Amino acid sequence: MSTFTIFLALIIIVAFLLVVVIMVQNPKGGGLSSSFGGGGGQQLGGVKKTTDFLDKSTWTLATLLLVLILLSNVTIMDGNSPSESRVIDSQPALETNVPAPVQSPVQNPGEDNN
Repeated sequence: MSTFTIFLALIIIVAFLLVVVIMVQNPKGGGLSSSFGGGGGQQLGGVKKTTDFLDKSTWTLATLLLVLILLSNVTIMDGNSPSESRVIDSQPALETNVPAPVQSPVQNPGEDNN
């Protein structure tokens, strides 16, 4: 496997995990922590820590996704791969015999054609 393929697999896994973590969160502050009966003044079983964990994991996964995308871009542009497309290189150059456009004589505004 090439390095790009490894980065691509990691990007897909991190993107999937990021979607899962975001879907677990509730935009109104409930989310996973509300299912444990939290939300009031009492914090039983570390519900506050669950919200902090989801928040930190979202930022961590988003940062990791950005870094993996940037690194995969570097592996695409490394010196081992050709910079030109194989499709472009394999096709012969097409020569077109287009005649040059006919230019009309330029007439000065002060001259008369008569």
